[in-house]
Amino acid sequence: MATIFSKIIAGEIPCYKVAENDKFLAFLDILPVAKGHCLVIPKEEIDYYFDMDNDAIAEINQFAKEVALKIKKVVPCLKIGVAVIGLEVPHAHIHLIPMNSIGDINFQKERVKMTPEEFSKLAEEIKNA
Repeated sequence: MATIFSKIIAGEIPCYKVAENDKFLAFLDILPVAKGHCLVIPKEEIDYYFDMDNDAIAEINQFAKEVALKIKKVVPCLKIGVAVIGLEVPHAHIHLIPMNSIGDINFQKERVKMTPEEFSKLAEEIKNA
């Protein structure tokens, strides 16, 4: 079953890409809980984060760290929060969320509104950081 993330990987659905290699992809969440909220996904279709083998978990975390460091250079914040929830899309993924307080990583709060132009500009800034 192809997920929305599989369709993004295949190029069938556009995304605001910030980083990519042969195994992983990072892009801006289009319903961000904070400006700069990114998703990091494996290109291999795996439903549950902890179903990935140990090497893949280590590699995705190293990739996510690189992305987090870039986000922090672009988005003013104290830290980049990390969340692995896995209920909303049946494809393993990590949320990277700029935080200035613990409330910034609340998935039940109102989402940040951004225009396509703002998303594009932010994705380019993070990609080039």
